[in-house]
Amino acid sequence: MNHDNEVNARRLTGKTALVTGASRGIGLAIAQRLVAEGARVAITARKADPLAAAAASFPAGSVIFVAGKSDDPVHRAEVLSTIADEFGGLDILVNNAGINPVYGPLMGLDLDGARKMIEVNVLGTLAWIQGAYRHERLDFAARKGSVINIASVTGYTPAEGIGMYGITKAAIIHLTRTLAVELGPDIRINAVAPAVVKTQFARALYEGKEKDVEAAYPLGRLGTPEDIAGAVAYFASHDSSWVTGQTLTLDGGLLAAGGTA
Repeated sequence: MNHDNEVNARRLTGKTALVTGASRGIGLAIAQRLVAEGARVAITARKADPLAAAAASFPAGSVIFVAGKSDDPVHRAEVLSTIADEFGGLDILVNNAGINPVYGPLMGLDLDGARKMIEVNVLGTLAWIQGAYRHERLDFAARKGSVINIASVTGYTPAEGIGMYGITKAAIIHLTRTLAVELGPDIRINAVAPAVVKTQFARALYEGKEKDVEAAYPLGRLGTPEDIAGAVAYFASHDSSWVTGQTLTLDGGLLAAGGTA
């Protein structure tokens, strides 16, 4: 964890959070940042062993974990009930779980893969929010809950080979705006839209050509998971108490320079 995580230490003291897709990369960095700022965090991911290893890296008592698929309603119900049992309520929901199992132009797209992406990336995100909102013991609305959805700059601009992924992220951006209207004033809904971040998930976008990719970014580098975590912590905190329905682009200036994802 770098020193930047200490800047707003304890800003989230007393808060509880759920971060999906948090065994590595952006999700893990977000969970680390929220814990560093004082929150207790539940983390989820599909694979049990990497999730358990990630949980073991946190200070004792700061994290609980439940493995399972984000598009599985039984898993979602188990996670939310476990949070109610262990933490007594929920204040922050970070929807980071997402997949991109297909690559190539839309005209050659495998429609079953596309349906799976919609199920996980879009409907899974909505289902987590519905679950938190409806759960009688989480008091998410009464606690003035904050939802942060992880979108992508591909939701704004076409990206070669990952068009369907971008379509699901465009849906997340609009979902964020729509729910902000529907759930205010009790719940705030915001999103972040990263460009290429140096993670295992995105490695095909920069591996073996990192310098060339970085050259398109006015800030001269790719993103890091910690870059995203800092923005999420802002949306999770009282510092953003008058912000809802917004998507913050985190792209090192890429779109401003006319670049694409």
